[in-house]
Amino acid sequence: MAFASRFRRIFTGPSPLCYQFASVRLNSTLTSPKLFISGLSRETTDEQFKEAFTPFGQIVEAKVIRDRATGRSKGFGFVTYTAIEQAEKAREEMNAKFLHGWVIFVDPAKPREPRSPPRSESESSEFGFRTNKTVGWSG
Repeated sequence: MAFASRFRRIFTGPSPLCYQFASVRLNSTLTSPKLFISGLSRETTDEQFKEAFTPFGQIVEAKVIRDRATGRSKGFGFVTYTAIEQAEKAREEMNAKFLHGWVIFVDPAKPREPRSPPRSESESSEFGFRTNKTVGWSG
């Protein structure tokens, strides 16, 4: 009987609890005017990106993040507005909408975590050789 109940729930659609969680996610207030946009097309340029978010307020910066080696878009970007209210409006209007044929998702940007400086892993052995653990032997 319990199996039939679960099976019926799958085909009748999501529960009201699901809508409550979606509403909490969408209604949370922003603490910063910076937004993280994921799901971008690989062909979206910085200019097209900025143009899509301009109707919601004055933009300080709109940048598509690119791979250093290839220069291709990584499929996400950041938009910074002058006011939190403008960012909130853009988030409400653009979340789960199509941009250049792709569905984009707009979320608050998280602060960047500081990175620690890289550690030197090479050590000298008793024979004068250095070992680089990521590359191999070097003399």
